[in-house]
Amino acid sequence: MSGNKLKKEIMNKNIFRSRISILVILFMLEIFFLPIIPIISEVSFIELLVLILVLSLIFVFSIYSFFKISYEINNGKLYGKMWSISTGYINISEIISIKRTYNPLSSAAASLNRLCVKIKKKGKYPYILISPIRENEFIENLLSINPDIKIDVSYKKRWWKIWNWDI
Repeated sequence: MSGNKLKKEIMNKNIFRSRISILVILFMLEIFFLPIIPIISEVSFIELLVLILVLSLIFVFSIYSFFKISYEINNGKLYGKMWSISTGYINISEIISIKRTYNPLSSAAASLNRLCVKIKKKGKYPYILISPIRENEFIENLLSINPDIKIDVSYKKRWWKIWNWDI
């Protein structure tokens, strides 16, 4: 896709990047570096330095990958993308409902503040979990294509939501 065409689509606001949760980043940081603690005294300084360097590079690449998750609305379809490569799509006309969820299941979403998009069961999965950054605009775009979508996306303050942990 040419640069001008991509800029036009972004200006048309058909591309929505994923939210990125600081809590998910902190959890990944713990998973990457906590296993090093028991072996610190058993390896040499150079080996430890190399291990930390390699894990740091993998960690930084993983976090950078979060910024490459996006959702594109195009030709009546909702595409999931990672690094501009389509990971699949659903027809917007097949969407039944959209609900708020904090489901931690694996998905193309870098935040736990997600939308559960329920679709007419054709394939393996009856729903997808996504976390677009401009959520209201995203839902409005979907509704402009399929006004029959039932929306249940609450913005209630909960006791565990001290502040917004997403970037």
